[in-house]
Amino acid sequence: QVQLQESGPGLVMPSQTLSLTCTVSGGSITAYYYYWSWIRQPPGKGLEWMGSINYSGSTYYSPSLERRASISRDTSKSQFTLEMSSVTPEDTAVYYCAARRTGLGASVSAAASYDYWGQGTQVTVAS
Repeated sequence: QVQLQESGPGLVMPSQTLSLTCTVSGGSITAYYYYWSWIRQPPGKGLEWMGSINYSGSTYYSPSLERRASISRDTSKSQFTLEMSSVTPEDTAVYYCAARRTGLGASVSAAASYDYWGQGTQVTVAS
């Protein structure tokens, strides 16, 4: 059973870089044919897929965020990380890491297709 846990600061100042880490347990992030993704939910809004890294290290990003977001991984720690630069108060949200199998026929950006979720972490962008 794959389990995910987000970690990172709860408060980030505007214009700074947000960095969040997801620790995966129950198996290696290279051993499963999965997409490992970041999804967020701003207050009062729906889920927004931000980007993914797959089992081989290839990355995919939402077109609206690809200039600011970067996803990387540390396979020795079974962790993957989101960095997003130049944050504004509009980036305030609950941030989730999530995972699903590849080859399902659904777009990697479809939040409803994800099987495994972390508990989420609140990130507030404010001075």
